[in-house]
Amino acid sequence: MQPNYRQEERAAGRRYAAVLLILLSALLGAALLSFWLGYYPLAPGEVVRALLSRLGWRGEVAPQAVTIFWKVRLPRILSAVLIGASLSAAGAAYQSMFRNPLVSPDILGVSAGAGLGASLAILNGLPGWAIQAAAFAGGLAAVAVSYLVSRRTSHSQTLTLVLTGSVVTALCNAGVTMVKYVSDPNDVLQQITFWLMGSLQRVDMASLGRSFWPMAAGLAVLFALRWRINLLTLEDEEARSLGVDTVRCRRVLILASTLLSAAAVCLGGLIGWVGLMIPHMARALVGADCRRLIPASTLLGAVYLLLMDDAARSMTSLELPLGVVTSVVGAPFFILLILRKGGR
Repeated sequence: MQPNYRQEERAAGRRYAAVLLILLSALLGAALLSFWLGYYPLAPGEVVRALLSRLGWRGEVAPQAVTIFWKVRLPRILSAVLIGASLSAAGAAYQSMFRNPLVSPDILGVSAGAGLGASLAILNGLPGWAIQAAAFAGGLAAVAVSYLVSRRTSHSQTLTLVLTGSVVTALCNAGVTMVKYVSDPNDVLQQITFWLMGSLQRVDMASLGRSFWPMAAGLAVLFALRWRINLLTLEDEEARSLGVDTVRCRRVLILASTLLSAAAVCLGGLIGWVGLMIPHMARALVGADCRRLIPASTLLGAVYLLLMDDAARSMTSLELPLGVVTSVVGAPFFILLILRKGGR
């Protein structure tokens, strides 16, 4: 029995390594495709020369190619990769931690809180960096309220946390509606609506840099503690019998996932369905073990959102909001998921 188990583990390890290699190759291919798509396509050779031009290389390269590479395409590609990776990793952690496959990263109100913060900043005419900061602060505040309120009850904290998150989400959405109602319809209302639809059209290296460190911190925590997420899939009593402080562990993981979600929202606006859909696809590839699920979800989410952004800016002559494109793809997936679960 033991040799068979070891053989199965080795086979699973080989499959996992193959999946990661395929996903890394797909990410590289999607990035090259993203450089090529657009009004000014960049061939792989131009991408390499434009990259080397900032590293001291003195070869021949078109100035337009250098400008497009560093100021337009690279920030957008890196933003899509980081947002997709962050939302997918947070979604995988939440689904495992709450033992619910239909949970998404905005379950505790982070997206609605970020939307309210950004809407208030736009209403008051604040600059781009302040809008980003307000969105980040609003997302953190919404999750903090959900968590603090849930601790005041004697019922199951996990269930209460989800219910409180739903209430906070409803309140924040009502606040956004009120802000839109009092906004100037010729200017401010359009800005708020565009931000809420989600887009990477206005990202640059400065805005990417402001969101990078919260994302990096959140991903580092999830990667370091991904084996503990497996224990949180057990009942709390059973997990505590194995020496895990479930309250503290869940608190740290919620904080890390909130950092990822809030930073993603403040960089690209409201981009839904990624954190719900991608973990299911990754789970079908590598299984439910979070030691493998979190890395696979991270890579798959990066590839997915990069391709969705390519579709958003190339399907029509007018760029489509990225949040709309992901919803068009994600909603049918959600319906199929419900039907599949119902069939079982």
